[in-house]
Amino acid sequence: MASWPLVARTCRVPGRGRAQEIPLALMMLVISVFISYVDRGNLSIAAPLLKTELGLSASRMGILLSSFFWGYTACLFVCGWFVDRCDVNRVLALGFLLWSLATAATGLVHGFLMLLVARLLLGIGESVTFPCYSKILAQRLPEDQRGFANGAIIAGMKLGPAVGTLAGGILMAHFGWRLVFIGIGMASLLWLPAWIKWKPRGVVAADRDAFMPSVRDILRQRTFWINSAAAFCSAFPLYFTVTWLPLYLAHEQHLSMPNMVKTAAAYYTIDAAAALGAGWVTDFYIRRGKSVSVVRKTAMAVGWIIAALGFFGCSFAGSHSYFGWLIVTGIGLGIGNSGIWAFTQTLAGPQAAGRWAGLKNGFSNISGVICPVLTGFTVDWTGHFQLSIAITAAICVLAAVLWVCGIGEVRQVEWGAAREGFSRPTPQQA
Repeated sequence: MASWPLVARTCRVPGRGRAQEIPLALMMLVISVFISYVDRGNLSIAAPLLKTELGLSASRMGILLSSFFWGYTACLFVCGWFVDRCDVNRVLALGFLLWSLATAATGLVHGFLMLLVARLLLGIGESVTFPCYSKILAQRLPEDQRGFANGAIIAGMKLGPAVGTLAGGILMAHFGWRLVFIGIGMASLLWLPAWIKWKPRGVVAADRDAFMPSVRDILRQRTFWINSAAAFCSAFPLYFTVTWLPLYLAHEQHLSMPNMVKTAAAYYTIDAAAALGAGWVTDFYIRRGKSVSVVRKTAMAVGWIIAALGFFGCSFAGSHSYFGWLIVTGIGLGIGNSGIWAFTQTLAGPQAAGRWAGLKNGFSNISGVICPVLTGFTVDWTGHFQLSIAITAAICVLAAVLWVCGIGEVRQVEWGAAREGFSRPTPQQA
């Protein structure tokens, strides 16, 4: 499989005695996911201000936080078809335009219902991101370079809340949440001309006359359902930290707004660094001939068990110990999340990566609908975060079991036999 075409200056990543060239096309993907997570996480940062301004209960705030995932999850089930059949670069650009405008509109609307609509539109726009990323990486990168590329995208995803929490929290404290939403949404549009210039070349839509695995073909794969279930469990703790971490720090640990944003930003930064490091390490061992299955599954086992321990610690932590447990949680989630999309890209292969990623992400992001609401009602019921965090820790353990024991050998599905039942993996390593 061909590597990335060079489109501009490159940064160099050490590996096997040679330079790994990572072009600006990958950097543009990282920036886009960074912006998307700033946009989707801004409401969590503004939550304490919104609760006061609109008089929202924790459960009603949970519904507002969850609404993003209604449009996001619903569209994931169909956007993979467009990613596989249409120009993936255009699909990503159109989605980016929609979610940037929705972010700006959030600062203009008034009332609970209009905020709900703006969040729905934000979710619809952002639904194209990971199916597009998976299609591009599956077509343009070999197996031993996907770990770092996916780790870089996950790091960008985690740095979004880090920078958004720190900068957004400070700006909201000085200028109010509305101006911050408008400013971020409009400034984000600068990404579009840069994408047009540096988008990856050679990523093509599928030949309409060639065999393309249908939705039915994908849904008949046992591996797809295990992959989706494992991704659901992996997404649940991610969305807990994205939607509720600021309120946990403010409510449970009694941090002021400035201290809360600094603590949350530190957590997201550690999470991002762990994802980037884990991606590089997995590529390192795969290039040296280690089994893809062993390397990928080991990273998942280590990451999700560490994350579970961190969450259990946070559920009982006091003011003197919570930050240490947050660091443990961030390291675990970074390692665990770094390889999720590498599994998808390998199992689906270039011809089905967009559709598989969209469907899998649709099922897995049901956790984004459930987690904010479940946490909100649990906090209303108990008055604390202990139970909701303990539930999240248990789901991390389940994620480790599914990634390691549920998925067989990590290699591409043999699509030629897909119509004959549950197809087998190809005999050659992806």
